[in-house]
Amino acid sequence: MAARAIWTGRLKVGSSGLPVKLYSAVEDRSIHFHILDSKTKARVKQHMVHPGTDEEVSRQEIRKGYEIDRGTFVLLDDDELSSLEPEASRDIEITRFVPEGRINHLWYDRPYYLGPDGDSDDYFAFVQALKDQNREGIARWVMRKKAYAGALRVSGNYLSLITLHHAEDVLSDRDLPAPRTRDVTQKELTMAKELVAALEGELNFEQFHDEYRDRVLDFIKAKAKGRKPKLHAARARRAAASLERGLAKSLAALKSEKEKKVA
Repeated sequence: MAARAIWTGRLKVGSSGLPVKLYSAVEDRSIHFHILDSKTKARVKQHMVHPGTDEEVSRQEIRKGYEIDRGTFVLLDDDELSSLEPEASRDIEITRFVPEGRINHLWYDRPYYLGPDGDSDDYFAFVQALKDQNREGIARWVMRKKAYAGALRVSGNYLSLITLHHAEDVLSDRDLPAPRTRDVTQKELTMAKELVAALEGELNFEQFHDEYRDRVLDFIKAKAKGRKPKLHAARARRAAASLERGLAKSLAALKSEKEKKVA
């Protein structure tokens, strides 16, 4: 099925502009369930209720509030919030170019494809320029009443645009617990390196499946056909008593698996 654009705009680089279309690069394939009445199988509706009286609160009586202190709220109405929204625009403005790979992956949020809209000669010339110079762009734009920052990168022969988290959202590794004080022994380090070497191989993204989703769908299909599929409880794995024993056990399991494949 051909990809469908979800938004159109203009990639603005200095005084130049390239008409572009935005496409989703990922798709939510998670399993979603309907909430039903157990007797009638009718879909159940959700209502806002007062926690003290359990009485339904009408939409006209609902207000949005931001808690500035325990039990103290600042109320905002829709008109006030609308006045604070960023100014609508169709420009994806490139603010600077940086060397490829400069952006840490922790900043990445959601990926999109950015394809040409109309005449594509200038678009693909720009793609080739980024390839030749090993550069990626830092972009800002407004889409559907929300301001974004993103990384403009080359993906194959096209551009990709990855939204970036805001600075206040990304946590520093300095907030993690301090490293262990015990030094790793040479034997443990050697075994860890052997374990890394034993797992070296080609990266195949086709192997990345949502196994839980597959099991649930198979279970649903079986029930839909009137069968009574068996449920198999997942077994918890015991933690290794020490790092050395854990590495040794992992290496032994990998060697045994490789010998079976060869045989």
